[in-house]
Amino acid sequence: MFYSIKNYAQYSQSGADWTEAFAKAVADMEQQGGGTLFVPAGRYPTRSIELKSNMTLYLDNGSELFFLDDIEQYELLEGNFEGITRKMYKPCIYMYKAKNVAVKGEGVINGNGRAWWERIWAKTLEEARPCLVYFERCENVKLESVTLTNSPAWTVHPLFSNNVEIRGVTIKNPADSPNTDGIDPDSCTNVRITGCLIDVGDDCIAIKSGVEESLVKEPCENITITNCNMIHGHGGVVIGSEASGSVRNVTVSNCVFQDTDRGIRMKTRRLRGGAMEQMTFSNIIMDRVMCPFVFNMYYYCGKRGKEPWVSDPKPAPVDEGTPVIRNININNITVVSATQCAGVMAGLPERAIENIAFSNCTITLRDDVEPTEPAAMMANLELMKAGGFVIRNAKDIVFENVHMKGVAGETYIIDDVSGVTVR
Repeated sequence: MFYSIKNYAQYSQSGADWTEAFAKAVADMEQQGGGTLFVPAGRYPTRSIELKSNMTLYLDNGSELFFLDDIEQYELLEGNFEGITRKMYKPCIYMYKAKNVAVKGEGVINGNGRAWWERIWAKTLEEARPCLVYFERCENVKLESVTLTNSPAWTVHPLFSNNVEIRGVTIKNPADSPNTDGIDPDSCTNVRITGCLIDVGDDCIAIKSGVEESLVKEPCENITITNCNMIHGHGGVVIGSEASGSVRNVTVSNCVFQDTDRGIRMKTRRLRGGAMEQMTFSNIIMDRVMCPFVFNMYYYCGKRGKEPWVSDPKPAPVDEGTPVIRNININNITVVSATQCAGVMAGLPERAIENIAFSNCTITLRDDVEPTEPAAMMANLELMKAGGFVIRNAKDIVFENVHMKGVAGETYIIDDVSGVTVR
């Protein structure tokens, strides 16, 4: 059935707050077993909108959902953020255990995040910020063509969900907005991200699966990312650092990364466990990235990240908390104007990074910049600019038809590595 939000205008406080109007419309749709909620051109101030099974939220060209920033009026619920189950403010668009749900159209979903960011900067926010679009334990979810902007926290966070399609979506958050990742599939299966433009204040796409403290650890697997543009952000496509449930079977192809700090980035650390494996990255252009390839098993951001065991260069016992990075293929990559170095591969002395293959790659570096700290924590590594590949604690690494231009110093800086092939 077809519903127009305009038919519920009497619940909108003369257009100043459409929260009750959306709730009434969704309740009527649920009673009828679903339907399409049409939002015509115009601005609709609101708080959280919770969608149910068999529903489509359609935003017409010229429409804007504008989320109110009266923080204390947002309902609290138990959710999951950065791998931890916690109290969080109810997300702007929210779904839980729903099936066959879509958000589509040419309209805008504006999270109006400035008030949330200011509370984070001031350290006065008591609970976790809401994501702009968050769905948990859902199946058959589609986001298509909409523009998402000014998210209070991560922009799109699918969690423990199956069969997710995100197509033709534009995501824009200010460069200084904290932790406003673009799309973060988290312990999900069968996710397809296609034709999106992502310009954010943190990672553009980050694939996750929980941390060591997570109550539930499920893998994130069968992920395809194609034909996307990543602009700014801390990383183009990032795996982790929350990866305790493992991340596997990932394909990224035909994308452009521009002005991202890193390009392809994997980050984890001791105690986190889980495997990052079976991944292919191909046909990617990176322009003005700091460091195009980062494999880091000493990631120190977040809770307990500054404790000595995170960066300890001595071997630790191998157990279920020892992370794994292996079986990664990277081919047909063009990098232009990288600044720091061609790549960093920092394995643990007790668990080497293994079976990484680069082929048909061209990496051009520039040295007209200030040196910066390498993108992975490794002892005795100086500030770098226009460096080559830095590899430590790795095995079975292949570079085939890889050309580096403009490297200042050694092309390969290798320590505790076995089975490196350059041809």
